[in-house]
Amino acid sequence: MQHETLDVLIVEDEPQLATLHTEFLEKNFNLRVVAYAATLAEAKAKANAHQPRLILLDNFLPDGQGIALMEEAAVKNPACSVIFITAASDMHTCSQAIRNGAFDYIIKPVSYNRLRNSLERFIQFAQTQRTFKVIDQSSVDALYNLHAKQFANETGAKGIEANTLELVKALFNNQPDVAHAVEDVVEQVGISKTTARRYLEHCVTTQFVRVEMRYGNIGHPRRLYRKV
Repeated sequence: MQHETLDVLIVEDEPQLATLHTEFLEKNFNLRVVAYAATLAEAKAKANAHQPRLILLDNFLPDGQGIALMEEAAVKNPACSVIFITAASDMHTCSQAIRNGAFDYIIKPVSYNRLRNSLERFIQFAQTQRTFKVIDQSSVDALYNLHAKQFANETGAKGIEANTLELVKALFNNQPDVAHAVEDVVEQVGISKTTARRYLEHCVTTQFVRVEMRYGNIGHPRRLYRKV
């Protein structure tokens, strides 16, 4: 059966990133970007004008937070889904997005493998909504599984979860010239020291960061990590 082309609104104030999202969506999926918005005001107007099936939504916009868009009637419509793609890594924003019905939440910098997984699930979700007019328990379970399915770990490494790995990498991507200690990762990512060490050593193995030993006058040398 031929799947319908689904309309997408991209809300992103970085034009280059909006273009990258568009190219990725239209090249790999039966999705059509019908509008862009660089501000919250534009996003509200274009969401109501175009009634998109999917919105890729950044939270940090020049005139407000993208999360406010989810109060618009066009976005509350059950036929509209929202995937956050944002640098907002605080638990409050993420929890608010989930409570408001966001389909997914992806933290910048974007992993396009992660985005691919999310879009594949969204398309299946939309198709399932079309297929089942009267539902039974199995169709309900299918919808919930598509909505909440955990992203398969792209690294394949034991004990490495993709979202946490993206948070650790974001710390280095945002400060590429800074050498970070384990304690920095613990404080800024919000994970335990044992977990931080595991992710940092994974990043060393995959050559995302390198190790630097800093020797002081007293005690053991400090093990620091810097982006390659």
